[in-house]
Amino acid sequence: MVESRTGPPAPRSDTTVQDLPRASASWRIALPHTAAAVPVARALVRTALADLKHGADCDTAELLTAELVANAVEHTSDERPIELVVELLPTGCQVEVHDPDPEPPGDLTRPTLAEPDPWQEGGRGLLLIRALSSSCGHRPTDSGKAVWFTLPAVPAQRRPA
Repeated sequence: MVESRTGPPAPRSDTTVQDLPRASASWRIALPHTAAAVPVARALVRTALADLKHGADCDTAELLTAELVANAVEHTSDERPIELVVELLPTGCQVEVHDPDPEPPGDLTRPTLAEPDPWQEGGRGLLLIRALSSSCGHRPTDSGKAVWFTLPAVPAQRRPA
């Protein structure tokens, strides 16, 4: 089930944010605990950002969402659905992935000194999330944990044509 809500426009306080989105919106969707959840999550994020003409970097949002969802599917053994929450705000977007495992993700908020092994297939997802998001983290939930990242909105005059 997809839930969506929009809020009232944010007040305009000065001209520097005039091209930023003025409304808030959020979506929450349950995804299967399978690899098929990854493209569905990417499509939801892409559609949400495009439909609202939101200023966050859509390509980065899709990539980081795919990393969060893939990690939730790969690193949790519970077969219950995972949940994707996308929140668009005038200042940017936040994406959360909820999964049933209460264990925090390794080294999401603490950079490691070791470089990822270039010959290994995995081990770069959390590094990408730390490097490309404006902030990221995790928090416990009643049913496990939520892992999240935020991206800032980019004013229209600074976006590529």
